[in-house]
This record gives sequence, structure tokens and C-alpha cells, in this order.
Amino acid sequence: MLSELTHLKTGKTGRFSSWDTSGRNHDLWIIPPGETRILADIKGPAQITHIWMTQLNHYRECLLKITYDDAPFPSVLVPLGDFFCMGHGLVNSFQSALFSTTTFFPYQFNKPTALNSYAIMPFAKRAIVELVNESNEPHRQYFYVDYETLPEFNQETAYFHAEFRRTNPFGGWGPEIRVNNEEANVINIGEEAWHNNYVILETQGRGHYIGCNLSVTNFNDTWWGEGDDMIWVDGYKWPPDLHGTGSEDYFGQAWGMQPNAFLHNGSSIYEGGTIPSPEIELWRGNGGYHTSYLFHLENPVRFNQSVKVTIEHGHANHLANEMSSTAYWYAAQPAPAVAVPPVLQRLPVRRDNQGQWIKDPDRECPGKPVPINDEMRAMKAKWAKKYGGGA
Repeated sequence: MLSELTHLKTGKTGRFSSWDTSGRNHDLWIIPPGETRILADIKGPAQITHIWMTQLNHYRECLLKITYDDAPFPSVLVPLGDFFCMGHGLVNSFQSALFSTTTFFPYQFNKPTALNSYAIMPFAKRAIVELVNESNEPHRQYFYVDYETLPEFNQETAYFHAEFRRTNPFGGWGPEIRVNNEEANVINIGEEAWHNNYVILETQGRGHYIGCNLSVTNFNDTWWGEGDDMIWVDGYKWPPDLHGTGSEDYFGQAWGMQPNAFLHNGSSIYEGGTIPSPEIELWRGNGGYHTSYLFHLENPVRFNQSVKVTIEHGHANHLANEMSSTAYWYAAQPAPAVAVPPVLQRLPVRRDNQGQWIKDPDRECPGKPVPINDEMRAMKAKWAKKYGGGA
């Protein structure tokens, strides 16, 4: 990147922003509830080089939507906060190679923050950047969308994509069993892993996967990880093309997660983070919310026909926490991002005044249950015999 600064290029730098065209200082847009606004409509060939946004709230209620070349579908469709690695509707300050955020209100819901994206988003003909307000209130948005024109768009240039997925709760077979106990150490191989792991990305075509963020709402006072990442390239086979060794290992850490945010990997929301206000119940640090990210920038996962990126939730998918993720990838042609759950079903799980998780069926979007086999059934019985069925 730095070496390119010494080379002159043909192109024009431009910006769409919320500046007050009257010359006054009301430099924000107000989007009524249930409405969509086009933030930028850019003629190609060009590439978006930077997006800055700041707002007061609605990190899960608003959707960032980007459509390329007049396609009938968006290729980026993600809740506003999650696109920038801010899971759970929480805000915090962190820095990475692709995204950064900054706020005076770490680990709080619905507070002001600045969001930055430096992901390069090239396109051939046109890019439309929209913000969809699915809240029941007017949404106040400041923004920049910076871009530069390109002399041409050749066939080796790829389109940036991002999509959001969520299961609340994940359909684990033994959530009462604590991670790293022998009762959780059952076999998870072959088509069981292919069908039962949490899916971060599944898409068709040619391209390369460049990473994700993963958010977990931890319903139990225990480590939520030990899930191996398993990535299949161009269809099912066993073992998968890339097989990892544990959740924290995939995110470039070890022995659990640490409160670090590095260029390629780290935690933008750390489960043990300190909260400077009583807004969130002080229980296990920030209350059981965690978001980690990993970017495959030097080692993208290249695929020619398809890719399926998955991770176990607990070893062999035995846990049943809330799981949300945003996947990032480049593709040879614009491809559709998966549909986002309705607004109620993507809102964060909250606690009551006693610190208990609020179970609201209207807000749930459960994952399919992991089928229980004979080994799992035996391990559940063994755990119940040892501990009376309690976690």
C-alpha cells in the first residue's frame, strides 16, 4: 500500500457525504423509521476506498446495503454496527487493518461512536450505498463515502461482499456440559460437521474469502470456545481443505481470548472488558458479550466454485449460546448476500435488573437443533449422573 504512494495514477478522487448544502452546520441526514436513503450513487469504473459514519444508536436496527452494477440484489447487507465489527449493538474503540471505531462510551448500548471502513470495493458500472432504517424512530446519520475512479475494470478485478448471519440460540446438543470436560469430547467428523457447524459463509462462484467477525452472547459462566474452524473449498470432502484446532486459535489467539485488537486479529468487544457505567450488569466483565475478528489478507481462502466457512460452537457443537457473524469476501461477479433476520430477531439479548438473561421468543431466531447420536446421549447421561444435570 505505501509503495503505491510513489506512483502517479490516472483517476479522480470523490466523496459523497452528509454535509449541509445550505452552508450551515446541520451536517447530518435524518432517515424516518422504515425508510431507506441512498448515501452514495457512484458511476464506475471506480472503487470505494473509505467509509466513515457516526450516529447515536440503531446499530442492529439499521442495515448497510451496497449494490453493484444494477444487480437485482445487494452484495453487502449487514447491520450497521456488525459491518464495522461492533457486535451486539454495543460500541467500543478498536483498530484493525480494515476497520476502526472510536467512542467515549465503551461497552455500552446505543451510544455515539465513529465507524471507519478501509476495505477497497471496486466495481465496473455503478455502486449504490444505502442505509435502511428498520427502527421505529428517526435515525440521525453523519457519513462520508470516499471513492476514486479507475481507468478500467478488468476481468481479474473482484467485487467486495459482506453478509450477516445469526442463530439465537444455537441448537447445541448439550449446553449443560461445560467446555473442556470429557463429556463434551465426542466425535464430530464428516457430514455431521458439514451439516451441524455454525455457518459463517456459504457462497457460490469464484473468489476469495478474507475473514469475518464472530459475536457470541455467552449464556453460561464458562468458556464458550473450543470450536474448530472448518472451511470447505469447491464442495464437500473429508477432511475439509482447512481444519483448525479451536475458536481462539482461528482468531489468532490461544488459551482463550485476550483483550487485544491487532491489525489482522483480535477482539473488538472483549467479554472480560471493564464497563465504566452501570448500564450493563457487571457480571463476568461486560456481561457475557464478545466479538472477535480475523482477516485473511495475506492468506485469503481462494475458491473457484464455492466456499463454506464454518466453526463448531463448543467442541462438536454442544453449546447453545447466541451466535452472530459477518463474513467478508471478494468475488468475480456480484453475488447476493443472504437475507438478514427481521429487526426483532437480530436485536441483542439483554439482561434484567437481577442480571438474568431475558428469554424473549419474539427476538429469537433459533438454529436448527444438532441431532443427538448415541455417543452424545451417553455423554449427557454421564454428565447428569456426575452433576445432577446442572451446568
